[in-house]
Amino acid sequence: MEVDIKKFELQAEKLKAISHPQRLCIIKGLMDSSCNVTKIQECMKLPQSTVSQHLSKLKAAGIVVGSRKGLEICYSVVDDDVRKIVQILTKSSTK
Repeated sequence: MEVDIKKFELQAEKLKAISHPQRLCIIKGLMDSSCNVTKIQECMKLPQSTVSQHLSKLKAAGIVVGSRKGLEICYSVVDDDVRKIVQILTKSSTK
């Protein structure tokens, strides 16, 4: 059996990126609706710098992307695997 270690390394990096409760919350919120840092900050009651740091980690892992809309940048989830994982996690947590 041949193992593609690079693939597992990439998957592990994604899991590390979503393993923080606040990042999971950000992902779940962005799955419902794309929005900017200010909206995320207001919803989560976190400092702007904290939200930006979390988004930076999520962007580096390829989970979210930002697209410019006028003067602001709106973020959205682009990784379907992460969407599925978060859907499973949030579904099971409501039971």
